[in-house]
Parts: sequence; C-alpha cells; structure tokens
Amino acid sequence: MALAEAPGTAAGAGGARRRAAAFSLGAVPPPALILLGILSLQVGAGIAKHLFGQLPPSALVLLRLVTSAAVLAFVSRKALRTVLRDHSGRSLLVAAGFGLTLGLMNFAIYQSFSRIPLGIAVTVEFLGPLSVAVFASRRPRDLLWTALAAAGVLFLARGDGATDLVGIGFALLAGVCWAGYILLSAATGRRFSGSTGLAIASIVATAAVLPMGVASGGSKLLDPHLLLLGLGVGLMSSVIPYSLELEALRRMPARVFGILMSLEPAVAALVGVVLLGEVLSGLQWLAVICVMAACAGATLGDKNPPEAPES
Repeated sequence: MALAEAPGTAAGAGGARRRAAAFSLGAVPPPALILLGILSLQVGAGIAKHLFGQLPPSALVLLRLVTSAAVLAFVSRKALRTVLRDHSGRSLLVAAGFGLTLGLMNFAIYQSFSRIPLGIAVTVEFLGPLSVAVFASRRPRDLLWTALAAAGVLFLARGDGATDLVGIGFALLAGVCWAGYILLSAATGRRFSGSTGLAIASIVATAAVLPMGVASGGSKLLDPHLLLLGLGVGLMSSVIPYSLELEALRRMPARVFGILMSLEPAVAALVGVVLLGEVLSGLQWLAVICVMAACAGATLGDKNPPEAPES
C-alpha cells in the first residue's frame, strides 16, 4: 500500500492537481458531455413549456437568456475585462455572430414549442444541419439520407391532421440557426478560453431578444417567482448544455459530434411524453427515427465535415 502524500511536498501538490483535474470537464469523455448536454437542454425545454401559461414564449426566452448571460458573465468576469485587448475584431465578430444565432434559434424554437409537441419541433429542427451536411459532402449515397429525411417529413405530415404549419415553420427557422450554431460554436471555442466566448454570445443574444421579450412579458418579468424559474431554465437550457458542447467540440471531431447530436429528437420526444404528456402517434415516432437515422448516416460517412473558419 502506498504511503499517503504529505501536504506541502511536491508529490502532495501533484496529487492535489490530479484530484482537481478529475473533477474538471476535461476529465469527462466528450460523448458523455454531449449526452448530458442533450438531456439538460430538453428537460429545460420541457420545464419552459410548462411556464408558457404564465409567460409568453418570447418573454421566457428573454428571461432564460438574461439569467444565463448573468451567470456566464460572472464566471468569466476577469477575462471579459480584457476581452477587447486580448482578442481581434474578427474573433469578437465570430462571438457576436454566435450570439445572434443563439438568440434567433431560442426565439424560433420556443415559438415552435408553443404550437407543436416538443419531439416534433426538435425533429424538424434537425433538417437544417442535415441539409448542410448533405450539401457539403456532395456524395451520391447521401441522396439516400435525403430520401430518408423526406420520408420522415411525410410521416409527420400524415401523423396528425392538426399539425400547425406556423409551428413547423418556426422549427425550420430554428434548424437553419442550428446549422450556424454547429459552425460558430466550434469557432468560438477555439478563439476564447473557458466560457468567455459563450458569455459574449449570451450577452449579444440577450440584447437581440430584449425588445420582443419586454414587449410581450411586461411587468411579469419582475415577478420573483418567475425570475427564479427563469434562472433554472437558463441554467438547464443554456449554460449547462452549451458549456458542455463547447468543451466537447474542443476534443472531438465535428463528425462524431454530429452523430451524437442525432439522438436529440428521440430525447426530446421522450421528455415530451414524460413531462408534458405529449404522446406521439406511431407515424410520428417513425418520422423521428427516420430523421435521426438520416442525421447519423450523413454524418457517419462524412470523412471531411465542414470546418468552422480558422482565426
């Protein structure tokens, strides 16, 4: 049995550093980070949808972004003081673009959640990054994945005659933003250490959503109970998943990231069933499976996935 390391010695200091590293995000395998982020994001979305009766979607998006921006700004406060000095204008523009993408994506998907089930909204949202992957690869076999995704859309259209086209449209808009998120989150993670880039992006996203959120929420945004709930939604839906994904993208290929993210529609559908009682029909579940398979297949065979621009 090894002797215990005495405090104050070099060996003791090294052991302390190793123990501290064991509890850092860097010690968690990237796939586990992605899966934890997916679960946190979708549970947060389910909780948010429960609150739509008290706050309209755009107001809840604002509350979520405000709380997440405040947490991230506090965590990154030292780095933010020197961000203009330490980073180029191009890097700041990348982070700002990331923020605008986050703001529009959150607004669009919450509008979709308010109209259609969680699982359907997230399934449609995934058509955005899937299209980017297929168009970028230009391989004949990717036509198979396109056809599979198209079959999924057809199953969604036939699965419920009361499908809300506006909700589907907002989900498609969120999908376009999701495609931009994949590129800009990787680029931001390479340019900024820790959560600094995410903090900047969250501040920009908050500013972009502020006018619509205040106009729709009014004085309800000052309710202490709703503020507390908004903090919880912000942590689960923004701070935790985006931080985990940024850390994972630093240590894994974009191809693997895309494969793992293809699980998100199924997780969203399951959260919708458990938290919201949104039971999908057999055809709707088949649509979810088709889109998931198309996303995983298109990403799996891509040897050279599109990379975010270098600094």
